[in-house]
Amino acid sequence: MNFFAGLMNPARGAVPNYSAADAVRDAAENGVTLLDVRGHDEVAMSGKAKDAVHIPLMLVQHHADPRHPEFNKALDPSKPVAVYCASGARSRMATQMLNQMGYAQVHNIGGFGDWVAAGGSVAR
Repeated sequence: MNFFAGLMNPARGAVPNYSAADAVRDAAENGVTLLDVRGHDEVAMSGKAKDAVHIPLMLVQHHADPRHPEFNKALDPSKPVAVYCASGARSRMATQMLNQMGYAQVHNIGGFGDWVAAGGSVAR
């Protein structure tokens, strides 16, 4: 399947209506891995969700792929992942990539502001 064509369809592993508030709750219970796909400069300016794994979108294809030598072991394809960026667009692309890599359950929770508005903790 063409990657960009896949963006037009709902992600197969996505749970409808999974919100930033759901991610805040599940992160507190260690039930979800948070993935920040913003650029380094964005994270440096605002911080990131506490305990989030930071992998800029352009590196997700390698760092989230368990078969790649640069795989980030903080990610577990069998554990739910909640992805965010600045507005939700890049996190949607990352969600699609993770689904194509076989991640069991992936959620696009929108932007970093959604995380903060839902009461999520921030690490600077």
